[in-house]
Amino acid sequence: MTSLSAELREMRWWDIDPVLALEKDLFPDDAWSRGMFWSELAHARGLGSTRRYVVAYEGDRLIGYGGLAASGDLADVQTIAVARDQWGTGLGARLLTELLRHATAFEVAEVMLEVRVDNTRAQKLYERFGFEPIGFRRGYYQPGNVDALVMRLTTEKATEEKNHG
Repeated sequence: MTSLSAELREMRWWDIDPVLALEKDLFPDDAWSRGMFWSELAHARGLGSTRRYVVAYEGDRLIGYGGLAASGDLADVQTIAVARDQWGTGLGARLLTELLRHATAFEVAEVMLEVRVDNTRAQKLYERFGFEPIGFRRGYYQPGNVDALVMRLTTEKATEEKNHG
C-alpha cells in the first residue's frame, strides 16, 4: 500500500487512543501523554483556534498524524509521526504538506520545527520542503540528552512582506 491510499482528516478526540499507541511505539522514551493531546485538540477548533492536527488512516488503522501550533507570525510543527511500515511511502510528505497548508491559512511568516540530530531521514524531508537549519537545542530530547536541530521555513507571506515593505 502506498500513502496515496491513506485518508487524511482533522484529528478528533476519538483518535487520541490510536494516536497514543503509535506515539508510544515510535517515541517510547518521550511520548506525549493523553492530556497533552487533549490540550492540543482543545485549541484546534472554533474562533481563535491556534492548532491544527491531522491523522492518516488506511482503512480503520491509524498510520500517521501531525500537528501544528500557530501564534502571531510564527507556526511550529509540533509533531509528525508515521507508522514504521509506512516509512518511505511519502506519507510524511503528505502530512507535512497538510500542516503547511494550515500554516498558510494561519498567515504565518515562518514555520519552525525541531528534529533529532540523529534523524537524518526526517531532516531530508524537511529540507525538500525548503526548511533550513538555523541552530541547535542542546539536550532537547530526553532521556539520552540528544540535541535537536532547529529548522525554519520562511513562507511566501514573509517574502511578499519583505518585497512590498
